[in-house]
Amino acid sequence: MNTQTLYSLGATLAFAGMLIMIIATGLLLISKSGKTGKARGGGAIIIGPIPIVFGTDKQSLKTVLLLSIVLTTLLIVLVIMLHLLSK
Repeated sequence: MNTQTLYSLGATLAFAGMLIMIIATGLLLISKSGKTGKARGGGAIIIGPIPIVFGTDKQSLKTVLLLSIVLTTLLIVLVIMLHLLSK
């Protein structure tokens, strides 16, 4: 792959991501108009191999913690594999 192809692929993926966010926001506004409900959520900040997890309730916290542990494990395995393949 040359640099022009990679640049085009990156720009296309960035545009597609923004388009998906705009469409999802529009659909959310249409479907939730006039309804009230309880919002739940959580997030993770991964600094190196250490995940910092936060959430609004225990179920969200457990889900985000599990996903961040899986992501961190996959990242460590990928780094080790790339290191071994580069030798």
